[in-house]
Amino acid sequence: MMTTTTRLMRAAAGALALGASLFSVPAFAAATTYPVTIKNCGRDLTFARAPQRAVSLGQSTTEILYLLGLADRTVGTAVWLGPVLKGYEEANAKVPRLADNDPSFESVISRKPDIVTVQFQWHVGPKGTVGTIEQFADLKIPVYTSPSDCIGKDNSSGGDGVRVDAFSMDLIYQEIRDLAQIFDVQDKGETVIADLKAREQAARQKVASANGKLSAVFWFSSANPAADPYVAGRNGAPGYVMKALGIRNIIESDEEWPTIGWETIAKADPAIIVAARMDRRRYPADDIAVKHQFLKTDPVTSLMTAVKENRVVDLDAQTMNPTIRTIDGIEALADAIAELSLPR
Repeated sequence: MMTTTTRLMRAAAGALALGASLFSVPAFAAATTYPVTIKNCGRDLTFARAPQRAVSLGQSTTEILYLLGLADRTVGTAVWLGPVLKGYEEANAKVPRLADNDPSFESVISRKPDIVTVQFQWHVGPKGTVGTIEQFADLKIPVYTSPSDCIGKDNSSGGDGVRVDAFSMDLIYQEIRDLAQIFDVQDKGETVIADLKAREQAARQKVASANGKLSAVFWFSSANPAADPYVAGRNGAPGYVMKALGIRNIIESDEEWPTIGWETIAKADPAIIVAARMDRRRYPADDIAVKHQFLKTDPVTSLMTAVKENRVVDLDAQTMNPTIRTIDGIEALADAIAELSLPR
């Protein structure tokens, strides 16, 4: 027969277990009070109501909208590197794709958006290939830019820009929270963030013993296979991936994607070569098969330890940009390290 003391002990244990479980669940966020003003990339964006028609330029910001349950309010997308997140194929198929790469200004405004979300300033910015902030402002269309492309980064020189401060997933979490507040779906936003943080922590633990023992180079693409490759600088998303897993980046440039000669890379002899896999075909070396063929046949790269010992890891190109997919990259690289014959 259960004594009073036993009942009290079990009740206390139950309360502690409940408290522990509640601690891991994101707290409910307050509903948005309109009008709401969001500070974004040095500008104030004010919304009188939740947007109903969003055009998204950039796969990452599009996928954030989908994760927030806003696919039905997304009326146009562009700038894609690969397939949409698993589970969102059907929703994405219903959204008009304005272009795989850069859409025209006219195609964007033809969708009558009440917000345009932009992943990169080189699409919409001072010298935007799609348009400028002022062009959209003249039509009273607010432009929200991913914080990862403007905070701690100098884009004045054009191209991919230079990161003054190292990328952190906190910038992606800021984007999720901003968009969740703009669209009044804050609870969903906190749930998405909690999931991403838990996944990163699990991946870190998987290869914790490798900390400081491995080096790597991230190869995104090349203008042609024999040209100096675009490789990841230390302050971008790949730098974050490597730091999370305790891997040393052999490239010390602050540029997002500097071009470095293969002779220099071979001299550093990284333990791992991480190659970007993508659907885009802007350059021949966008094709992952072309990358592998080059590595195996080039007189310089074929002698690298990573090539000879089959330590070339393919990663989705989206994981190499500052996106929600960066977490996928951490997970995939951790899994690859666990499978390779490497010190851990």
